[in-house]
Amino acid sequence: MNIVITDGFTLHSNDLAWDCFKSLGKVTFYERTPISDIVERCKEADIVITNKTPFSAETIAALPQLKMIAVAATGYNIIDIQASAAQSITVSNIPAYGTASVAQHIFALILELSNHVGKNSQAVANDAWVSAQDWCFSLSPIIELAGKTLGIVGMGRIGQQTAKIAEAFGMKVCYASRTVKEELPYSAVPLETLFSESDFIALCCPSTPENIGFVNKELLAKMKRTAYLVNASRGQLIHEKDLAEALKEGVLAGAALDVLSQEPPSESNPLLTAPNCLITPHNAWISFEARQRIVEMLMANIQGFINGTPQNVVK
Repeated sequence: MNIVITDGFTLHSNDLAWDCFKSLGKVTFYERTPISDIVERCKEADIVITNKTPFSAETIAALPQLKMIAVAATGYNIIDIQASAAQSITVSNIPAYGTASVAQHIFALILELSNHVGKNSQAVANDAWVSAQDWCFSLSPIIELAGKTLGIVGMGRIGQQTAKIAEAFGMKVCYASRTVKEELPYSAVPLETLFSESDFIALCCPSTPENIGFVNKELLAKMKRTAYLVNASRGQLIHEKDLAEALKEGVLAGAALDVLSQEPPSESNPLLTAPNCLITPHNAWISFEARQRIVEMLMANIQGFINGTPQNVVK
C-alpha cells in the first residue's frame, strides 16, 4: 500500500511517531499540502491520511488509484462523500478521541472568564503587584462557579463530560439538544430558555447546514448581561459580527472561543478586536493524549480496511 499523509504537522507536532504506518506500506509525509498540490502528491496513493486538506469531487476524480481516505479527525466535511462513494473509495473518521481534552479546555476557558488567572499573572509580570498599595488585587471581579447555571447546547459525549465537570464545581446544568436524554440527571430546556437563564453557555454541538450561525443577534439578546458564552465546537455556529456587536454593547459579559468560522482567521474578523473576548487558536483537541489516540485509531482504521473489515466508515 502507498500511503500519503497530506497535512501531518498539527497532529504530529514533533512529539508523536508515525513509524507504525510504515508496517502497512510506503509512507510519504507532508507537513502541509496546498490545494494546488493535492493531485500531484496523491496521484499514486492507495490510502490518504488527511486532517484538513480537502478532497473535492474534482480532486477525487483525478485520483483513480485512491482506495481509502482516512480522516484524522471527527469532522469529515472536507471530503465529498458522494464523489468518494461513486468511486468506491472508503472514507473513515476518528470518533470520540478528544472528549476529555475538549471538555477540559471548555473549563479552562470558563475558569479564565471567572478567575482571570492569565490576566492577573501578566499584571504581576508587569510589576503591578510590586507597585500596588494593597496586599492583593484583581483586575476584574472573580466569580464563584458554585451555584451558577451552565447551559450546554448539544449533549453528546463532550456535552456530558462537560456537565460532569460542572457538577464537580457545584454548578447547576441544563441542556438543549435535538433529542432528550431521559437517562441524564439534567434538565432539558428549549434553546431560548437556556440562553436566557444560564450564567455560562457552552456550545458542544456539531456544525450542520441547519445550525450555521444560529447564535445570532436575536438569541444573544436573550442572555443575561452577566452571562458568558463559550465555544470549543465549531466557529460556524456563531454569527461573528452579531457576537462582536453584542460584546461591544454589553449584551453579555464576555465570550471565550477556541474556534472561528475561518481558521486561521482574517485580520478583519470582528471578534479579534471585540472587548471581553478570549480566543485560543483551536487548542481544545491538541493534547498529547488526544493526538496519540488519533494515531492509534488511524492505524486501526487502515488495518481494518486492508483486512477487509473497515471500521468508522462515514456515509
